[in-house]
Amino acid sequence: MLTGDLVRPRLRIRGTQVEIEGVDVANTHWRQTAAELIALFESHYGQPRSVWDDALEAYEGDRLDYVVLRGLGKVLCDDAVFAPPDLPVDPTELRQMLFSKGPAFDKPLLFQPVSREERIAAAAAEVGLDPAAVENALFADRPGAYLLVDTGGPWTADGLLARYNLELARGVLYWARQMTVRVFDGYKDFWRYVKLFKLMFWGTPLSDDGYRVELDGPISPFVQSTTRYGRQLAAFLPALLLGSRWQMQAEVKPPGADAWLTYQLNNYDPLPSVFKRSGAFDSKMEANFAAEFREKFGDKRSGWELTREDEVILLGDTVFIPDFAITNRKDGRRALVEILGFWHPDYLRRKLMKVRQANRQNLILLVYERVNLGGEKLKNVPGEVLYFVRKPILKDVMAAVERVAV
Repeated sequence: MLTGDLVRPRLRIRGTQVEIEGVDVANTHWRQTAAELIALFESHYGQPRSVWDDALEAYEGDRLDYVVLRGLGKVLCDDAVFAPPDLPVDPTELRQMLFSKGPAFDKPLLFQPVSREERIAAAAAEVGLDPAAVENALFADRPGAYLLVDTGGPWTADGLLARYNLELARGVLYWARQMTVRVFDGYKDFWRYVKLFKLMFWGTPLSDDGYRVELDGPISPFVQSTTRYGRQLAAFLPALLLGSRWQMQAEVKPPGADAWLTYQLNNYDPLPSVFKRSGAFDSKMEANFAAEFREKFGDKRSGWELTREDEVILLGDTVFIPDFAITNRKDGRRALVEILGFWHPDYLRRKLMKVRQANRQNLILLVYERVNLGGEKLKNVPGEVLYFVRKPILKDVMAAVERVAV
């Protein structure tokens, strides 16, 4: 992600609103610049990072848009891999060997009679290397000496410019005290990344479907580590972009701002996500269940509709998202379905804890007989429990749906 000094110059304050001034992906000037930077970066494959840094500085020259150029370069570097070179000697041990003997200068002095060159030669003889190899290894563990071993990508000019705009959008959240999000789909991915980045949240259902979620930001009084948490909140932003309908509003106060400002984004903003969407199903068992339902009940005349993970049950600091919902097209009655198949015992234990906490009487648990969840372990579980040997029996499931749907 971009550093704050690369984000601040691209902020534009208009009244109580703050926006980012991104680059126009269709602009010929920026497309050419991006293409040149990509080519320059890729030409430095196998070279030290310090050499790339010097090349970028030379490319900047006296251009006034150097902030954007450095931002584009930062995006390229963040996606790349720089690795320490293979060395015949540990640089730390080599420095200890040399520095423990005291200072040495290019020319011998009265109290330092051994020159730097002689000191290097003596160390080289001791470790069995030539003096040039010792010079190269002395500070080879520093980031500037790391070699570019993977240029990332593959990059295109359009892709680099779009990614730069995304990184600007993320950077504003470094200075947020709260983010409020309205999400209307993609719940599984949304909550997965909330958990991944350890964000503090409070969620409530919306009257027109969807959920309103408040995420505390790095300047919230409830958060202590502002810099680290700010980067987590910014890192989370691409999770929103996985959904097809969402709105985000944050209260931010960038350095130099006199008051809190409103920062807004929604699904119409042309920003790319760097995260991958989850697959349609978590297991083949779930996929087969959905396929059989479509085959036998997919016709609208059946009266029932199957949807995948379209309801979130809020449970304080966590959530429970059942695998399926089955809804009656005429009267709106719904039953929720959760399949417990081949899962690790710890996962099953946490899942049952959520099921009990949710306390939904319209929930149907479909339990594989071999997962060691007998009647005793499912005691006091709300809703209905159906066991199956190879696959859930759809006829039995639909009978349970008729009994528990509300």
